[in-house]
Amino acid sequence: MFDFISDLDAFFCEKYANYDKLCVLPGYIMPVMQATEVRADGRTYGYTLPADTMRLAKQENKEDLLKKLKSQMVDKTFSFSFRPLGFFTRVKNVFVRYAFHKKFKLILDKYNLTEERAFDGIAITDEIKKGIFKGVYEPTKNLLLSFALVAQISYEDTKQLLNFCGEEFDFKEVKDVVIVYLLQNKLYNRAMIDAALAEYKVTNLFMA
Repeated sequence: MFDFISDLDAFFCEKYANYDKLCVLPGYIMPVMQATEVRADGRTYGYTLPADTMRLAKQENKEDLLKKLKSQMVDKTFSFSFRPLGFFTRVKNVFVRYAFHKKFKLILDKYNLTEERAFDGIAITDEIKKGIFKGVYEPTKNLLLSFALVAQISYEDTKQLLNFCGEEFDFKEVKDVVIVYLLQNKLYNRAMIDAALAEYKVTNLFMA
């Protein structure tokens, strides 16, 4: 196993936020979410602890719980690589400053990527590539995440790309947590990426 996997595990325990899946793990101890405190005025006030109190990092047996969670993991985030834009949306985007295909080109310029080489290492057809650059298609979240890893895009710029398509990182999704870890730590080595994805059974990406 790659040495960094233990660090990824710690990050995952700290960030993963699908509490419905965590709470049903055998051995998971549900924390007491309601608490009270006596304040300066002498009164006792009740309050609810933040949701992150329920994360694996707060559990004493988090390693065992994570192992059980991993055994159940199946990536159900299948999607096509693109979604077609309707005629009126395409016409509107001609005049919209924040249309994805316009912002995407700015990101490519920042990383010295040409349109011809932008999707190298991504398993999509030339027709889809051209459609994205012409504003006929928008990439799906899975395609953008694949692109970020292969093209070595920063975490901050990846968040922008997702936002341009109305998407965002969701820490309830195993895939998102793992990819955020890779991007934030600038782990773009393909062997390390493949090891991290395999460890958490992340599939349905478009990396060739």
